[in-house]
Formats: sequence, C-alpha cells, structure tokens
Amino acid sequence: MDDNSIITADMVIVGAGPTGLTIAEQCSGPGRKVLVVESGEELETPEHSALNEVENIGELQTEAQIRKRTEFHGSQARFWSPEVQPFGVRCRAFGGATHAWAGKSAPFDELDFMARSWVPHSGWPIDHRHITPYLLRAMDVLNLSPKQPPGRFDKEGLHSFYWQFARSRIDRLDIMRFGQEVLARRPANMHVLLDATVRCVGLNGEGSKFSHIDVVSVSGKCARINATFCVLASGGIENARLLLASNDVCSKGIGNHFDVVGRYLMDHVAARVGRFQTDQIAELTKLFGFYGLHHENRAHMFAHGLALTPEVQERDQILNAAVFFSTERAPDDPWVALKKLLNSRSSNVGRDLLSVVSGSGFIARGIGMKILSDTRTPKIIKDLIVNGAILISPNLVAEEFQSRGLPHKLSGLRMEAICEQAPDPSSRVTLSERTDRFGVPLAKIDWRIGDLERKTLLKIAELSHSALARAELPTPILESWTKDRQQDLVIIDMAHTLGTTRMAADPKKAVVDPDCRVHGVDNLYVAGGSVFPTSGHANPTLMILALAMRLADHLNLKVARNCAYQTS
Repeated sequence: MDDNSIITADMVIVGAGPTGLTIAEQCSGPGRKVLVVESGEELETPEHSALNEVENIGELQTEAQIRKRTEFHGSQARFWSPEVQPFGVRCRAFGGATHAWAGKSAPFDELDFMARSWVPHSGWPIDHRHITPYLLRAMDVLNLSPKQPPGRFDKEGLHSFYWQFARSRIDRLDIMRFGQEVLARRPANMHVLLDATVRCVGLNGEGSKFSHIDVVSVSGKCARINATFCVLASGGIENARLLLASNDVCSKGIGNHFDVVGRYLMDHVAARVGRFQTDQIAELTKLFGFYGLHHENRAHMFAHGLALTPEVQERDQILNAAVFFSTERAPDDPWVALKKLLNSRSSNVGRDLLSVVSGSGFIARGIGMKILSDTRTPKIIKDLIVNGAILISPNLVAEEFQSRGLPHKLSGLRMEAICEQAPDPSSRVTLSERTDRFGVPLAKIDWRIGDLERKTLLKIAELSHSALARAELPTPILESWTKDRQQDLVIIDMAHTLGTTRMAADPKKAVVDPDCRVHGVDNLYVAGGSVFPTSGHANPTLMILALAMRLADHLNLKVARNCAYQTS
C-alpha cells in the first residue's frame, strides 16, 4: 500500500493466527470485505520477531528456569530467544503460533467451566453444554476426530486422558500450519494485509464505538483502516497491550475503567515428575504411547496420559492437572552425531562416526521418510502409507511427526506434569516505560505462580507413582523435588498465555462480556485465550477455536442486522 493509505472494510481482524483466520473465514460471506491485519509476513523474519520483545519482572528469572525454557522453547520458534521473550512464545507471521506449536489438542473438562469454591475467581459465564457444538466445529477445522479412544486406566483418582494431534491437510508428514492451510483454500472475500503492525486502536470521542486502527510497516509506511467491526485476535500478551496502549480517548486504556485489562495472566505450569529406564519403555508405551483411531476415512493420532478426576480435585482442594509421557534421545543418537559431522562441529569424530555406523538402521528409516515427504510422491500413496501406519504402529508415526521425519535413538521415558493456573489479579500484563521501534510501550510481564499450583503438581506426582504401582506397572525414578517437598521445583511457562482480557457478565470483573465484546464499546471484540476465565490443564487451541466459531456466528448476525439497517 502507499504511505498514508486509507483502507475501509466491513470487519477488521488484528492477528493472522488460527483465531483470526478462523473468524475471518467464517465471516467472509458474499458482499463483505473482511480484512485480516498481520504484523509479520508470510514467514517469520528477524525484524518482525524483534517486535515480540517483553519486559519481565515476575517469575522465570532463575538460572534453572532460563536454562529449562531455552531447552524447551528454543527449538520450536525460529527466531525465539529468552532475552527477547523472557515470558511466552510468540510468532509474528501469517499462521501465528502454528509456526511453532506441536499440534497437541484436547477439550476442556466440564469442571473447568464451573465456579469452584477452592479456586478463587473461577467460573465461566457459559457452561460446557453450550460450548459443545462449537467444539465439534473446531475439531473439523483442526482435522481432529470427535471420537475418543476408550478409557484404559482408572486408579488412585487418576483416569485416562487423551491429547489428539492436528494433522496437516497439505503435508502428510506435518502437523497443521494455519498459514499453509488458508493459502491452499484461498477463501473468497477475505483480504490480508501483511507487515502491518497496529500502533493504536481508535474510538469515537465518547469512547463508546470502535472507529479505526492505525498500522505501520517495518519500513515506516503508515495506513489507517476504518471498519464497522473490529476483532483483536493477537494473543494473550498483545491483546492486553493494545487495549492499554490505546489511551488517547480512555486514559486508562480501552475497556479498563475498572483496572481489569492485563490482570489474571495465566499459563499452564509444567514440571518433570520422573523418568523410566530404557528397558521399561516398551511395556509403558503399550499403555501410554500413541493410539491410532480411524474416523471418516482418516486416521487420527492420540497420546494417552492421566488426569485428575473431579472427585479428587474437590477432595484435596487442588487444581486440574494431568501427566503425560515423552521420550528422551540417547547421547549417541545417530542423527545428532551425523549433523555434528556434516557441520564440522564434532568434538569427538571417532565417537560420532561409531554412532552413525551403529545407527545405520535409523538413518535408513529417516531417508525413507524424506522420500515419503518429497513433493513428487503422489498424495494418494502418502495417504495410504501414513494412514495405514497410524493404525498399525501409531508410536512409530508419532516419533516421525515429533522429529520431523528423522527417527532418533531413545534412552528413556520421562513423565511430565501439566497443571492449570488459578486466576490471580496480581499476575498481570502492564505497560513498560520502554518502547518498540514504533514508539508503542512494551508489555511488562509480572507472571506469578501460587502455592495452589505447587500443591497440585506435588499431589499428581505422588498419585501417579502410587497408581502405576497399584497397576503393577513400572514406576518412575522421581525427581528430587517430589521427595524434598518442592525445594528445587523448576516451573516454566508452556507458551499458553491466557486470561488477560477475561470474560464475565459484570464489567467490574472482566474486560469482555459473554459475547466477547469489550464492555462499553459497541463494535469492538476480543478473541483468543485472553478471554478465558480459567485455563484448565488441556492445550488451549481447540477451546480457543470453539470460542472463535461462537464469536463468528455472533458477528455474522451483527453484520447482517447492520446491513439491513443501512438498507432500510
């Protein structure tokens, strides 16, 4: 666009992640112009990734936390660094967080929506039954099966819980990347403006209506976008930051009359519970490995873990949590050794050569997977092979997905715990005195982990150990924090930023109403995990898209009524 352009649209959506793109597709009907505004480009760039910088004054500042975050998040996002993002993982590019996610998806439990006496500030203004139809639609978008595998474990207050993996419809050997999926469909009446970072959200003089957004490119070109409706779908940090920074009409920020914007910052807290020996992997993966399920001519992949029952949560006054199992690569993994040799970074050439030679079977299998991923291999052949493999050997296929087609030599199995976070108004996003290259204040993060999260992690560690023992299954060698009662418990964020623009009917307690409309502003909406009142323990993307579907239905009605009013 030319500098100082004026663009008009029926609806503008800020953020081209899965949330924004889903709403845009659902709302881009005939005769409408729906414009998606994305800060980044089609792929991540260093210049746009630098705009993800935040200031951190809360948790995640110990050496052990920084080391663990770097190990966990460092390989996921292309330009992520703990210096720029000391909290969270954000991807500024078309497709948003799906550039870095693992595809792991699961629905929330019924209890997650309820007000629980032992969890302060809990309770959603909508219930589980209301959201179920939207969950089914979201599953279809994510290429998931609505059918669940049967429960296979129920002991000591723990029961089977399954995570499903969103498989790409474009690349049979990858998880779903929203940018690629939308580009392949090319939905009509949906427009996308890339390299357009929002500097402020504009309101009318009374602060009761959205009027425009001002955007800028990394080269300095500016534009103003006027629209009838606006949806902020730029993530848990950025949604709050934009509302707070847009303070020319409302001095405290948009929707912040009662100082709620940015509060109740949540993430999922995670910690390693223990590890199993190599000779125990086979027995455990038969029960807690991956599970293939066929539905409507597609094969779907599930991971089996254990979650706390509602009864034990209430009995022990703890949060919702689960444990899952993940493999460890061996120190002499042949692919790692080969990479070192090819890049001339081997510190022990003889040892690495021996690893490559002794692991020739892994190398050969990896070459086979690369051939399968070749664009010249017919899609029908890929489907037959991959769908058949999921049903016959889901554990093998899961390794290929997780390692991007490179099978690795394993040395053990880890048991990890993931826990919801209790909503805490003192855990929050505010504005820093530092600014980005466009003069917008950085987000200042004060993420706080409470005693209830630590109590829950300890409890599920103890229960899972005793439950496996009662089932006469191998038990893990527990981490020291479970024995000395948390003295060296290292908790990190899971890049699931939630809660900063929470939903409730009472404007004194929330930023948006049950329709996700900003309290006091007629035509401004917020979408994504930032509207969650509580976080559950499940990965949030499926629930986020269910709410996006629900919001899209609401907006379609609003747009239709607005058009009818203008015609009359």
